[in-house]
Amino acid sequence: MSSSPTPADTATATATDSAPRTDGAPIPPPVTAVPARDRRSRDPQLLAVLFFTAYATLSVCRWRHLATRSWDLGIFEQAVRAYAHLRAPVADLRGPGSNLLGDHFSPVTALLAPAYRLFPTPVTLLVAQAALLGLSAVPVTRATARLLGRSRGLALGLAYGLSWGIQRAVDFDFHEICFAVPLIAFALEAVLERRWRAALLWAFPLVLVKEDLGLTLAAIALVVAVRARKPAPRTALCALGVAVLGVLAAVLTFTVVIPAFNTADTYTYWNKAGGDPLDGLGTKLRTLAWLLIPTTGLLAVRSPLLLVALPTLGWRLLSSDRHYWGTEWHYSAVLMPVLSLALADALSRARWSPRPWLRSYALHLPTAVVAAALALTTSLPLSVLGESAAYRKPARVSAVERLLARVPDGASVEANVGPSSRLVARCRVFWPGGTGGVTPDFIALDDSDHAIQDVQAYAGRLHPHAAYDVVGAAYGYVLLERRLRHPYDRGPGPHRVRPRARPGR
Repeated sequence: MSSSPTPADTATATATDSAPRTDGAPIPPPVTAVPARDRRSRDPQLLAVLFFTAYATLSVCRWRHLATRSWDLGIFEQAVRAYAHLRAPVADLRGPGSNLLGDHFSPVTALLAPAYRLFPTPVTLLVAQAALLGLSAVPVTRATARLLGRSRGLALGLAYGLSWGIQRAVDFDFHEICFAVPLIAFALEAVLERRWRAALLWAFPLVLVKEDLGLTLAAIALVVAVRARKPAPRTALCALGVAVLGVLAAVLTFTVVIPAFNTADTYTYWNKAGGDPLDGLGTKLRTLAWLLIPTTGLLAVRSPLLLVALPTLGWRLLSSDRHYWGTEWHYSAVLMPVLSLALADALSRARWSPRPWLRSYALHLPTAVVAAALALTTSLPLSVLGESAAYRKPARVSAVERLLARVPDGASVEANVGPSSRLVARCRVFWPGGTGGVTPDFIALDDSDHAIQDVQAYAGRLHPHAAYDVVGAAYGYVLLERRLRHPYDRGPGPHRVRPRARPGR
Protein backbone atom coordinates (compact mmCIF):
# COMPACT_ATOMS: atom_id res chain seq x y z
CA MET A 1 0.00 0.00 0.00
CA SER A 2 1.45 3.38 -0.95
CA SER A 3 1.55 6.36 1.35
CA SER A 4 2.12 10.07 0.87
CA PRO A 5 4.59 12.01 2.94
CA THR A 6 3.35 14.39 5.63
CA PRO A 7 4.02 18.16 5.36
CA ALA A 8 6.75 17.87 7.98
CA ASP A 9 8.43 15.14 5.95
CA THR A 10 8.23 17.22 2.78
CA ALA A 11 9.77 20.23 4.53
CA THR A 12 12.57 18.10 5.88
CA ALA A 13 13.26 16.53 2.53
CA THR A 14 13.42 19.98 0.93
CA ALA A 15 15.85 21.14 3.58
CA THR A 16 18.00 18.08 2.89
CA ASP A 17 18.17 18.78 -0.82
CA SER A 18 19.12 22.42 -0.31
CA ALA A 19 21.58 21.96 2.55
CA PRO A 20 25.12 22.99 1.69
CA ARG A 21 27.67 20.21 1.50
CA THR A 22 31.09 21.09 2.84
CA ASP A 23 33.56 18.49 3.99
CA GLY A 24 30.89 15.85 4.50
CA ALA A 25 27.29 15.07 3.84
CA PRO A 26 24.79 16.51 6.32
CA ILE A 27 23.22 14.22 8.88
CA PRO A 28 20.27 12.41 7.32
CA PRO A 29 16.99 13.91 8.45
CA PRO A 30 15.34 11.89 11.21
CA VAL A 31 11.85 12.16 9.72
CA THR A 32 10.92 9.63 7.05
CA ALA A 33 7.82 9.19 4.99
CA VAL A 34 5.16 7.50 7.07
CA PRO A 35 1.47 6.77 6.63
CA ALA A 36 -0.60 9.90 7.16
CA ARG A 37 -2.82 8.13 9.69
CA ASP A 38 -0.02 6.93 11.95
CA ARG A 39 -0.12 7.33 15.73
CA ARG A 40 2.50 10.05 15.87
CA SER A 41 -0.01 12.82 16.56
CA ARG A 42 -1.08 11.04 19.73
CA ASP A 43 2.40 10.64 21.18
CA PRO A 44 2.39 13.96 23.06
CA GLN A 45 -1.01 13.21 24.60
CA LEU A 46 0.04 9.71 25.63
CA LEU A 47 3.17 11.09 27.29
CA ALA A 48 1.08 13.72 29.06
CA VAL A 49 -1.26 11.04 30.45
CA LEU A 50 1.73 8.95 31.52
CA PHE A 51 3.34 11.85 33.38
CA PHE A 52 0.05 13.00 34.90
CA THR A 53 -0.45 9.51 36.29
CA ALA A 54 3.09 9.40 37.67
CA TYR A 55 2.95 12.90 39.19
CA ALA A 56 -0.50 12.37 40.71
CA THR A 57 0.48 8.98 42.12
CA LEU A 58 3.61 10.45 43.70
CA SER A 59 1.69 13.38 45.19
CA VAL A 60 -1.10 11.22 46.61
CA CYS A 61 1.38 8.70 48.01
CA ARG A 62 3.27 11.47 49.76
CA TRP A 63 -0.01 12.82 51.12
CA ARG A 64 -0.99 9.39 52.44
CA HIS A 65 2.40 9.15 54.15
CA LEU A 66 2.08 12.54 55.90
CA ALA A 67 5.08 13.74 53.90
CA THR A 68 3.97 17.36 53.42
CA ARG A 69 7.11 19.49 53.29
CA SER A 70 5.87 23.03 53.82
CA TRP A 71 3.02 25.18 55.06
CA ASP A 72 2.42 26.28 51.45
CA LEU A 73 -0.06 23.48 50.76
CA GLY A 74 -2.20 24.64 53.68
CA ILE A 75 -1.89 28.29 52.63
CA PHE A 76 -3.03 27.61 49.08
CA GLU A 77 -5.83 25.38 50.28
CA GLN A 78 -7.13 28.16 52.55
CA ALA A 79 -7.09 30.58 49.61
CA VAL A 80 -8.78 28.17 47.19
CA ARG A 81 -11.31 27.21 49.86
CA ALA A 82 -12.20 30.90 50.22
CA TYR A 83 -12.53 31.29 46.44
CA ALA A 84 -14.78 28.22 46.38
CA HIS A 85 -17.14 29.97 48.81
CA LEU A 86 -16.97 33.26 46.88
CA ARG A 87 -14.86 35.00 49.50
CA ALA A 88 -11.56 36.87 49.38
CA PRO A 89 -8.53 34.52 49.42
CA VAL A 90 -7.76 34.83 53.13
CA ALA A 91 -5.02 32.52 54.41
CA ASP A 92 -4.98 32.57 58.21
CA LEU A 93 -1.77 30.53 58.22
CA ARG A 94 -0.01 33.72 57.17
CA GLY A 95 -1.80 35.68 59.88
CA PRO A 96 -5.46 36.19 60.86
CA GLY A 97 -7.33 37.74 57.94
CA SER A 98 -4.24 37.79 55.69
CA ASN A 99 -5.24 38.21 52.04
CA LEU A 100 -2.99 35.98 49.95
CA LEU A 101 -3.02 38.52 47.11
CA GLY A 102 -0.98 40.73 49.44
CA ASP A 103 1.73 38.07 49.63
CA HIS A 104 2.05 36.80 46.06
CA PHE A 105 -0.25 37.93 43.27
CA SER A 106 -1.70 34.64 42.05
CA PRO A 107 -5.40 35.13 41.26
CA VAL A 108 -5.13 32.28 38.74
CA THR A 109 -5.58 29.81 41.63
CA ALA A 110 -9.26 30.80 41.68
CA LEU A 111 -9.65 28.48 38.67
CA LEU A 112 -9.36 25.56 41.10
CA ALA A 113 -12.34 26.71 43.16
CA PRO A 114 -15.06 24.72 41.31
CA ALA A 115 -13.10 21.46 41.63
CA TYR A 116 -12.34 22.18 45.28
CA ARG A 117 -16.00 22.90 46.01
CA LEU A 118 -16.82 19.41 44.72
CA PHE A 119 -13.81 17.74 46.37
CA PRO A 120 -12.79 19.83 49.44
CA THR A 121 -9.43 18.26 50.15
CA PRO A 122 -5.80 19.27 49.53
CA VAL A 123 -5.54 16.23 47.27
CA THR A 124 -7.61 18.22 44.76
CA LEU A 125 -4.82 20.79 44.52
CA LEU A 126 -2.17 18.10 44.20
CA VAL A 127 -4.01 16.29 41.39
CA ALA A 128 -4.68 19.59 39.59
CA GLN A 129 -0.98 20.41 39.74
CA ALA A 130 -0.14 16.97 38.34
CA ALA A 131 -2.57 17.55 35.48
CA LEU A 132 -1.11 20.95 34.61
CA LEU A 133 2.48 19.73 34.71
CA GLY A 134 1.55 16.66 32.68
CA LEU A 135 -0.22 18.89 30.14
CA SER A 136 2.99 20.84 29.58
CA ALA A 137 4.54 17.73 28.03
CA VAL A 138 2.17 18.07 25.05
CA PRO A 139 3.64 21.26 23.51
CA VAL A 140 7.20 20.26 24.38
CA THR A 141 6.91 16.83 22.75
CA ARG A 142 4.89 18.09 19.80
CA ALA A 143 7.27 20.95 19.00
CA THR A 144 10.39 18.80 19.27
CA ALA A 145 8.84 16.07 17.10
CA ARG A 146 8.00 18.59 14.39
CA LEU A 147 11.51 19.97 14.41
CA LEU A 148 13.51 16.76 14.86
CA GLY A 149 11.27 13.83 14.00
CA ARG A 150 9.17 11.44 16.00
CA SER A 151 11.88 9.43 17.77
CA ARG A 152 13.90 12.44 18.88
CA GLY A 153 10.70 14.26 19.81
CA LEU A 154 9.67 11.39 22.05
CA ALA A 155 13.14 11.24 23.57
CA LEU A 156 13.17 14.93 24.47
CA GLY A 157 9.54 14.77 25.64
CA LEU A 158 10.42 11.91 27.96
CA ALA A 159 13.52 13.75 29.19
CA TYR A 160 11.40 16.82 29.86
CA GLY A 161 8.81 14.93 31.88
CA LEU A 162 11.55 13.32 33.96
CA SER A 163 13.58 16.52 34.34
CA TRP A 164 14.71 17.24 37.88
CA GLY A 165 13.03 20.66 37.93
CA ILE A 166 9.59 19.19 37.28
CA GLN A 167 10.13 16.35 39.74
CA ARG A 168 11.19 18.78 42.47
CA ALA A 169 8.01 20.79 41.92
CA VAL A 170 5.84 17.67 42.25
CA ASP A 171 7.74 16.67 45.39
CA PHE A 172 7.24 20.03 47.05
CA ASP A 173 3.46 19.92 47.48
CA PHE A 174 1.46 22.58 45.57
CA HIS A 175 2.49 25.94 44.14
CA GLU A 176 0.96 28.43 41.74
CA ILE A 177 3.80 28.00 39.24
CA CYS A 178 2.09 24.81 38.02
CA PHE A 179 -0.07 27.17 35.91
CA ALA A 180 2.96 28.94 34.46
CA VAL A 181 4.73 25.80 33.22
CA PRO A 182 2.16 24.84 30.50
CA LEU A 183 1.59 28.49 29.54
CA ILE A 184 5.31 28.97 28.87
CA ALA A 185 5.50 25.65 27.01
CA PHE A 186 2.56 26.49 24.71
CA ALA A 187 3.90 30.01 24.12
CA LEU A 188 7.36 28.80 23.08
CA GLU A 189 5.89 26.06 20.91
CA ALA A 190 4.01 28.79 19.04
CA VAL A 191 7.25 30.79 18.72
CA LEU A 192 9.00 27.83 17.10
CA GLU A 193 6.07 27.40 14.70
CA ARG A 194 6.06 31.13 13.83
CA ARG A 195 2.56 31.59 15.22
CA TRP A 196 3.44 34.94 16.73
CA ARG A 197 -0.02 36.01 17.88
CA ALA A 198 -0.66 32.66 19.54
CA ALA A 199 2.67 32.92 21.35
CA LEU A 200 1.75 36.28 22.83
CA LEU A 201 -1.76 35.13 23.78
CA TRP A 202 -0.40 32.06 25.58
CA ALA A 203 2.09 34.23 27.47
CA PHE A 204 -0.32 36.99 28.54
CA PRO A 205 -1.96 35.09 31.45
CA LEU A 206 1.44 34.76 33.13
CA VAL A 207 0.82 38.12 34.83
CA LEU A 208 -2.01 36.42 36.78
CA VAL A 209 0.16 33.53 37.95
CA LYS A 210 2.83 35.35 39.95
CA GLU A 211 4.10 38.89 40.17
CA ASP A 212 7.55 38.29 38.63
CA LEU A 213 6.20 36.49 35.57
CA GLY A 214 5.31 39.77 33.90
CA LEU A 215 9.04 39.96 33.17
CA THR A 216 8.89 36.47 31.63
CA LEU A 217 6.02 37.69 29.44
CA ALA A 218 8.26 40.57 28.37
CA ALA A 219 11.10 38.16 27.55
CA ILE A 220 8.83 35.96 25.42
CA ALA A 221 7.53 39.06 23.62
CA LEU A 222 11.10 40.19 22.90
CA VAL A 223 11.93 36.79 21.42
CA VAL A 224 8.84 37.08 19.21
CA ALA A 225 9.90 40.60 18.16
CA VAL A 226 13.37 39.40 17.17
CA ARG A 227 12.15 36.38 15.24
CA ALA A 228 9.26 38.19 13.53
CA ARG A 229 11.10 41.37 12.55
CA LYS A 230 11.71 40.25 8.95
CA PRO A 231 8.74 38.02 8.08
CA ALA A 232 6.19 40.09 10.04
CA PRO A 233 7.47 43.57 10.98
CA ARG A 234 4.07 44.75 12.23
CA THR A 235 3.84 41.77 14.52
CA ALA A 236 7.33 42.54 15.77
CA LEU A 237 6.23 46.07 16.73
CA CYS A 238 3.18 44.65 18.48
CA ALA A 239 5.42 42.22 20.37
CA LEU A 240 7.59 45.12 21.54
CA GLY A 241 4.45 46.76 22.89
CA VAL A 242 3.57 43.56 24.74
CA ALA A 243 7.06 43.47 26.23
CA VAL A 244 6.55 46.98 27.59
CA LEU A 245 3.17 45.95 28.99
CA GLY A 246 4.75 42.95 30.68
CA VAL A 247 7.31 45.13 32.44
CA LEU A 248 4.65 47.66 33.45
CA ALA A 249 2.42 44.88 34.77
CA ALA A 250 5.26 43.56 36.92
CA VAL A 251 6.14 47.01 38.25
CA LEU A 252 2.53 47.86 39.08
CA THR A 253 1.99 44.51 40.75
CA PHE A 254 5.08 44.91 42.92
CA THR A 255 4.46 48.54 43.87
CA VAL A 256 0.67 49.03 43.79
CA VAL A 257 -1.43 45.86 43.59
CA ILE A 258 0.26 43.67 46.22
CA PRO A 259 0.72 46.54 48.75
CA ALA A 260 -3.01 47.31 48.37
CA PHE A 261 -3.85 43.83 49.70
CA ASN A 262 -1.00 43.67 52.21
CA THR A 263 -1.71 44.71 55.80
CA ALA A 264 1.69 46.44 55.95
CA ASP A 265 1.05 48.31 52.66
CA THR A 266 4.22 46.95 51.09
CA TYR A 267 5.66 44.04 49.15
CA THR A 268 6.94 41.68 51.83
CA TYR A 269 9.86 40.29 49.85
CA TRP A 270 11.72 43.51 49.05
CA ASN A 271 14.09 42.67 51.89
CA LYS A 272 15.25 39.59 49.96
CA ALA A 273 16.23 41.58 46.86
CA GLY A 274 19.63 43.00 46.12
CA GLY A 275 21.91 40.38 47.61
CA ASP A 276 25.61 40.14 46.85
CA PRO A 277 25.97 38.18 43.58
CA LEU A 278 29.09 36.51 44.97
CA ASP A 279 27.31 35.11 48.02
CA GLY A 280 26.81 31.38 47.60
CA LEU A 281 28.67 31.50 44.30
CA GLY A 282 29.47 27.80 44.41
CA THR A 283 25.79 26.89 44.91
CA LYS A 284 24.73 29.24 42.12
CA LEU A 285 27.26 27.80 39.67
CA ARG A 286 26.17 24.26 40.52
CA THR A 287 22.57 25.22 39.84
CA LEU A 288 23.51 26.66 36.44
CA ALA A 289 25.43 23.48 35.68
CA TRP A 290 22.43 21.34 36.63
CA LEU A 291 20.22 23.47 34.42
CA LEU A 292 22.40 23.41 31.32
CA ILE A 293 24.38 20.16 31.31
CA PRO A 294 22.12 17.16 32.03
CA THR A 295 19.05 18.90 30.60
CA THR A 296 20.50 20.34 27.38
CA GLY A 297 24.13 19.24 27.04
CA LEU A 298 24.99 22.99 26.93
CA LEU A 299 23.59 23.21 23.39
CA ALA A 300 20.60 25.30 24.47
CA VAL A 301 22.88 28.33 24.80
CA ARG A 302 22.82 28.49 20.99
CA SER A 303 19.08 29.30 20.99
CA PRO A 304 17.60 32.77 21.61
CA LEU A 305 14.74 31.05 23.45
CA LEU A 306 17.08 30.71 26.41
CA LEU A 307 16.61 34.45 27.00
CA VAL A 308 13.19 33.60 28.44
CA ALA A 309 14.92 32.00 31.42
CA LEU A 310 16.82 35.17 32.36
CA PRO A 311 14.14 36.94 34.47
CA THR A 312 13.65 33.91 36.73
CA LEU A 313 17.36 33.22 36.98
CA GLY A 314 18.01 36.91 37.64
CA TRP A 315 15.80 37.33 40.68
CA ARG A 316 16.85 33.97 42.09
CA LEU A 317 20.60 34.47 41.82
CA LEU A 318 20.49 38.11 42.94
CA SER A 319 18.34 37.38 45.98
CA SER A 320 19.78 37.34 49.47
CA ASP A 321 17.67 34.27 50.33
CA ARG A 322 19.79 31.14 49.88
CA HIS A 323 16.69 28.99 49.34
CA TYR A 324 16.43 30.45 45.83
CA TRP A 325 19.97 29.56 44.80
CA GLY A 326 19.93 25.77 44.78
CA THR A 327 18.18 22.96 42.96
CA GLU A 328 15.76 22.09 45.76
CA TRP A 329 12.17 23.21 46.00
CA HIS A 330 10.02 24.19 43.03
CA TYR A 331 11.80 27.26 41.69
CA SER A 332 13.32 25.62 38.61
CA ALA A 333 10.09 24.15 37.24
CA VAL A 334 9.29 27.18 35.05
CA LEU A 335 12.74 26.88 33.47
CA MET A 336 12.29 23.29 32.27
CA PRO A 337 10.06 23.99 29.21
CA VAL A 338 12.36 26.88 28.27
CA LEU A 339 15.44 24.65 28.38
CA SER A 340 13.80 21.74 26.53
CA LEU A 341 12.44 23.87 23.70
CA ALA A 342 15.64 25.92 23.47
CA LEU A 343 17.48 22.62 23.07
CA ALA A 344 15.09 21.51 20.31
CA ASP A 345 15.58 24.84 18.54
CA ALA A 346 19.37 24.57 18.81
CA LEU A 347 19.36 20.95 17.59
CA SER A 348 17.30 21.84 14.52
CA ARG A 349 19.95 24.40 13.60
CA ALA A 350 23.04 22.44 14.60
CA ARG A 351 22.33 19.40 12.42
CA TRP A 352 22.95 21.56 9.32
CA SER A 353 26.13 23.09 10.69
CA PRO A 354 29.22 23.01 8.45
CA ARG A 355 31.15 21.68 11.46
CA PRO A 356 31.13 17.85 11.44
CA TRP A 357 31.65 17.57 15.20
CA LEU A 358 28.63 19.78 15.89
CA ARG A 359 26.44 17.80 13.50
CA SER A 360 27.50 14.57 15.15
CA TYR A 361 26.92 16.02 18.63
CA ALA A 362 23.44 17.17 17.61
CA LEU A 363 22.65 13.74 16.21
CA HIS A 364 23.46 11.89 19.45
CA LEU A 365 22.49 14.50 22.05
CA PRO A 366 18.75 13.57 22.36
CA THR A 367 19.73 10.02 23.30
CA ALA A 368 22.24 11.30 25.84
CA VAL A 369 19.72 13.72 27.37
CA VAL A 370 17.02 11.11 27.84
CA ALA A 371 19.58 8.65 29.21
CA ALA A 372 20.72 11.27 31.73
CA ALA A 373 17.11 11.94 32.76
CA LEU A 374 16.44 8.23 33.28
CA ALA A 375 19.65 7.77 35.25
CA LEU A 376 19.02 10.79 37.47
CA THR A 377 15.45 9.69 38.17
CA THR A 378 16.81 6.82 40.26
CA SER A 379 17.78 9.44 42.85
CA LEU A 380 14.86 11.83 42.30
CA PRO A 381 11.32 11.80 43.76
CA LEU A 382 9.73 9.59 41.08
CA SER A 383 12.03 6.75 42.07
CA VAL A 384 9.83 5.98 45.09
CA LEU A 385 7.10 4.76 42.74
CA GLY A 386 9.16 1.60 42.31
CA GLU A 387 8.92 0.79 46.02
CA SER A 388 5.94 -1.24 47.25
CA ALA A 389 5.93 0.65 50.56
CA ALA A 390 4.93 3.82 48.72
CA TYR A 391 1.45 2.40 48.08
CA ARG A 392 0.74 1.26 51.63
CA LYS A 393 -0.67 3.59 54.24
CA PRO A 394 1.55 3.32 57.33
CA ALA A 395 0.02 2.53 60.70
CA ARG A 396 1.65 5.72 61.97
CA VAL A 397 -0.50 7.81 59.62
CA SER A 398 -3.71 6.08 60.68
CA ALA A 399 -2.88 6.76 64.32
CA VAL A 400 -2.17 10.44 63.65
CA GLU A 401 -5.40 10.80 61.67
CA ARG A 402 -7.38 9.31 64.55
CA LEU A 403 -5.72 11.80 66.88
CA LEU A 404 -6.53 14.79 64.67
CA ALA A 405 -10.10 13.53 64.19
CA ARG A 406 -10.69 14.57 67.81
CA VAL A 407 -10.61 18.19 66.64
CA PRO A 408 -14.23 19.15 65.80
CA ASP A 409 -15.13 20.78 62.51
CA GLY A 410 -15.02 24.56 62.64
CA ALA A 411 -12.60 24.70 65.57
CA SER A 412 -9.69 27.12 65.61
CA VAL A 413 -6.34 25.34 65.63
CA GLU A 414 -2.74 26.48 65.91
CA ALA A 415 -0.72 23.92 63.96
CA ASN A 416 2.62 23.42 62.23
CA VAL A 417 3.20 21.71 58.87
CA GLY A 418 2.07 18.13 59.48
CA PRO A 419 -1.23 18.74 61.30
CA SER A 420 -2.17 21.86 59.33
CA SER A 421 -2.28 19.98 56.03
CA ARG A 422 -4.88 17.63 57.54
CA LEU A 423 -7.03 20.27 59.28
CA VAL A 424 -7.26 23.22 56.89
CA ALA A 425 -10.23 21.79 54.96
CA ARG A 426 -12.49 21.80 58.02
CA CYS A 427 -10.96 24.13 60.63
CA ARG A 428 -9.59 27.64 60.96
CA VAL A 429 -5.86 27.02 61.15
CA PHE A 430 -3.11 29.38 62.29
CA TRP A 431 0.67 29.03 62.30
CA PRO A 432 2.32 28.64 65.73
CA GLY A 433 3.09 32.09 67.06
CA GLY A 434 1.09 33.75 64.30
CA THR A 435 -2.43 33.88 65.70
CA GLY A 436 -2.41 37.65 66.04
CA GLY A 437 -3.98 37.61 69.48
CA VAL A 438 -6.51 34.86 68.71
CA THR A 439 -6.55 32.13 71.38
CA PRO A 440 -7.22 28.90 69.48
CA ASP A 441 -9.32 26.02 70.74
CA PHE A 442 -6.59 23.50 69.99
CA ILE A 443 -2.86 23.35 69.37
CA ALA A 444 -1.65 20.51 67.13
CA LEU A 445 2.07 19.96 66.73
CA ASP A 446 4.31 17.59 64.84
CA ASP A 447 7.14 17.12 67.32
CA SER A 448 8.65 14.07 65.62
CA ASP A 449 12.10 15.61 65.86
CA HIS A 450 11.66 16.22 69.64
CA ALA A 451 12.50 19.89 69.20
CA ILE A 452 9.97 20.86 71.88
CA GLN A 453 10.98 19.63 75.33
CA ASP A 454 7.71 20.47 77.09
CA VAL A 455 4.69 21.00 74.85
CA GLN A 456 2.54 22.48 77.62
CA ALA A 457 5.21 24.98 78.53
CA TYR A 458 5.51 25.81 74.82
CA ALA A 459 1.73 26.37 74.66
CA GLY A 460 2.03 28.59 77.72
CA ARG A 461 4.64 30.73 76.00
CA LEU A 462 2.40 31.05 72.95
CA HIS A 463 -0.66 32.00 75.01
CA PRO A 464 0.26 33.16 78.54
CA HIS A 465 -3.35 33.95 79.47
CA ALA A 466 -4.75 30.53 78.54
CA ALA A 467 -4.16 27.00 79.76
CA TYR A 468 -3.90 23.91 77.55
CA ASP A 469 -4.08 20.23 78.39
CA VAL A 470 -2.56 17.43 76.35
CA VAL A 471 -5.46 15.32 75.13
CA GLY A 472 -3.56 12.86 72.98
CA ALA A 473 -0.32 11.98 71.27
CA ALA A 474 0.72 9.61 68.51
CA TYR A 475 4.07 9.04 66.84
CA GLY A 476 5.44 12.46 67.73
CA TYR A 477 2.20 14.35 67.01
CA VAL A 478 0.70 16.07 70.05
CA LEU A 479 -2.78 17.55 70.44
CA LEU A 480 -3.60 20.09 73.17
CA GLU A 481 -7.01 21.52 73.99
CA ARG A 482 -7.71 24.84 75.69
CA ARG A 483 -8.85 24.38 79.26
CA LEU A 484 -12.22 25.93 79.97
CA ARG A 485 -12.35 28.53 82.73
CA HIS A 486 -16.13 28.34 83.14
CA PRO A 487 -18.59 25.55 82.37
CA TYR A 488 -20.37 27.85 79.90
CA ASP A 489 -17.15 29.03 78.27
CA ARG A 490 -17.43 26.78 75.24
CA GLY A 491 -16.00 27.25 71.82
CA PRO A 492 -16.90 25.04 68.89
CA GLY A 493 -17.06 21.36 69.68
CA PRO A 494 -17.43 19.30 72.86
CA HIS A 495 -14.76 20.83 75.09
CA ARG A 496 -14.09 19.15 78.41
CA VAL A 497 -11.43 19.60 81.05
CA ARG A 498 -9.07 16.66 80.83
CA PRO A 499 -6.24 15.70 83.15
CA ARG A 500 -2.74 16.44 82.02
CA ALA A 501 -1.20 13.60 80.11
CA ARG A 502 2.34 12.87 79.18
CA PRO A 503 2.79 12.88 75.40
CA GLY A 504 3.88 9.62 73.85
CA ARG A 505 6.58 9.43 71.21
